[in-house]
Amino acid sequence: MSSRLARSAGLIGIATMASRILGVVREIVLAGLFGASATPAMDAYNVAFRVPNLVRDLFAEGAMTAAFVPTFTRTLNSRGREAAWRLGNLVINALLLVTGVIVILAIVFAEPITRAIASADLVGDVLRALGITARAAAPQGFASVPGKLELTTALTRVMMPFLTTVAVAVAVMGMLNALHRFFLPALSPAMFNVATIVCAFVLVPIMPMVGLPEIAAIAIATVLGGIGQIAIQWPALRKEGFRYQPILSFRDPDVREILRLMGPGTLGLAAVQINVLVNTSLATTEPQGAVSWLQYAFRLMYLPIGLFGVSIATAALPDLSRHAADADRSAMRKTISAGLRLMLMLNVPATIGLIVLAQPIIELLLQYGRFTSHDTAATAAALMFYSPGLIGYSAVKIASPSFYSLGDSRTPATVSILSILMNLVLNVILVRWMGYRGLALGTAIAALFNASTLLYLLNRRLDGLDGEQVAIAFVKILAASVVMGIVAHFFSVWITDAVPGPQWYWRALRVSGAIAASVLALMVSARLLAIAEFNDAMARVTSRLVRR
Repeated sequence: MSSRLARSAGLIGIATMASRILGVVREIVLAGLFGASATPAMDAYNVAFRVPNLVRDLFAEGAMTAAFVPTFTRTLNSRGREAAWRLGNLVINALLLVTGVIVILAIVFAEPITRAIASADLVGDVLRALGITARAAAPQGFASVPGKLELTTALTRVMMPFLTTVAVAVAVMGMLNALHRFFLPALSPAMFNVATIVCAFVLVPIMPMVGLPEIAAIAIATVLGGIGQIAIQWPALRKEGFRYQPILSFRDPDVREILRLMGPGTLGLAAVQINVLVNTSLATTEPQGAVSWLQYAFRLMYLPIGLFGVSIATAALPDLSRHAADADRSAMRKTISAGLRLMLMLNVPATIGLIVLAQPIIELLLQYGRFTSHDTAATAAALMFYSPGLIGYSAVKIASPSFYSLGDSRTPATVSILSILMNLVLNVILVRWMGYRGLALGTAIAALFNASTLLYLLNRRLDGLDGEQVAIAFVKILAASVVMGIVAHFFSVWITDAVPGPQWYWRALRVSGAIAASVLALMVSARLLAIAEFNDAMARVTSRLVRR
């Protein structure tokens, strides 16, 4: 089981890696063109994109997949492909209708939505209603910059149709995943990054000629990227036998089951994104650039989540759904335990690596054009405080779908509400002491709380999750990762003194050298500590190389 899960997760990881690497390239391009604190453009774009991006993350890596895949898999196994295709059409058309209405309403009410997210006054009113005195908005806060709210509102209107395109794309993704077709669905988010990169070079120079701000090109690219996610997957689904039909019924039992799971299920997986939304709103009370510093840091931190957390959860979900349908709790425990241990092996070293190497990594990736050394230091600080939550984010990707496979969407929803409240309280307190850095730390703590609570309840629900085995693996992995972090720190200091040049290739040499030294230290430590997950992964890689 663990071998099959690792193979599926590896396949998804390859596709996801391509998408995430393109995502990093996207951030590099945007940082060079628009910077962070130099102009209001990126702050405006990031706030405007927060609402459609929130729904994208919930659909693409959350409630839609968790609710749809088990139901579609059950229909496929029990009643055959024709019934499954009918369910797929019903879901796609329901999404077109519901998200279409949401898009229209959001376009009409874009101004109050924007003000709700970006108004420092509104944030202060909400906090005062909770009996909390917020820190006064900075002189260069979001609302004080002339034209910034108006630009954000216009960008919001342009990007709202992204909701509909991504909803359909994820329905297609769910069907392909249920058929154990993982590669193309995992690769599809890359279309969003490709569209942004292309439009950055092609449309940005054209925008001033037609009387539009340059950042409008990136808003247009967002919608084109959503269309691209559908286009890359549709031929594979047709090859499996799917044909679109304009049918709609909210009374269908399977559709109602999906909606029943998605209602509280959306909230159950929403904690991370709602917390980021809270951060965005609170960050608008900070100096110009704070919204973008947090966004750049979160995107870089989310790279290992996409590679490891999402890929493992996506690979495990069809198996969890099948085991739950068969009432085989022993198999569920083994699948979840294997997923958790594999997640720890990948994410604990990634967490420590991001903390230790935050400054040189961001300097290498983003410090070009309008992105200054001040922006680098600020973004690195945010990344360091976001990173401890990496394990929590990834564990939630495994734990929440496990409850949905058991037909329980209320538990993740309840825990999510508690974590959102914790995040709000922590962030309000920490932002007064630490500024925008406190927002990153509060979000990380809330993510760890969310994950640990879900795993505790899941452990009780399944009469255990091989807790002793998971705990032993965690201690060993943590010890090996600490050794890796120490080596990374001292090697980074040494190579920075030895190679002081500011050019990008010297930066690349410093970062790659530090990463190589830290990976070598991790390998040696993992071998000495006999970490089974690491040894199994290395054995599979070695055997493949020998066969080739």
